[in-house]
Amino acid sequence: MLITYHGHAEFMLETAQGQRILFDPYDEQSGYPMKRVKADAVLISHHHFDHDYVDKVDGNPVVIDTQGAHSPLEGIRVTGFPSFHDDAQGSKRGRILCWLVEADGLRIAHLGDLGIVPDKGLKDSLFMPDILFIPVGGFYTIDAMQARKTIDLLEPRVAIPMHYRNEKGGFDKISTLSPFLDAMKPLDASFQPILRVAQGDLSQQPRLVVLDIQPEALRADS
Repeated sequence: MLITYHGHAEFMLETAQGQRILFDPYDEQSGYPMKRVKADAVLISHHHFDHDYVDKVDGNPVVIDTQGAHSPLEGIRVTGFPSFHDDAQGSKRGRILCWLVEADGLRIAHLGDLGIVPDKGLKDSLFMPDILFIPVGGFYTIDAMQARKTIDLLEPRVAIPMHYRNEKGGFDKISTLSPFLDAMKPLDASFQPILRVAQGDLSQQPRLVVLDIQPEALRADS
């Protein structure tokens, strides 16, 4: 499987069979480069402008934005688990879905704009994923220290941060990556352009991976 990061909370998974699964496509207000992207399935954690811009996606994808189990593509299972966008039971920013994708023998979890450290129900549903996409920037989501607590709770094989501000984009109110990297010490991050991962090499993967933003991966002909 190939995993690329487009910025904000948008990731692309490409399976060994070439199926393309896109998480949380952002729009131009997020500040990141805007280009077309081709996908076979799109998973939407919640309907805020920076997470559900399906208009930029080519390929007539299956769009999933409801909780429960789904089988959008052959050999792929997707399950949405409800949680909250804030620490007040959703009264500030509403509810979200956390996604668990099972493909290529891997379990990949995407926490959307999670605003709380997971409770027991969410922990049990997502416990020990192979790959975890986790927000770390705070204000709209959990912050660096809460992200560390969440990683300790869920015990992913590989954790990948998202939803932070950098020189390529992101909202002013969210933090940069540095506080999260500090919170994860003494574990050091491995900086990579793209993550190539298979079930058989999980034990060789770094525990913490920071992916470069790859706007060129947004080309419709890629």
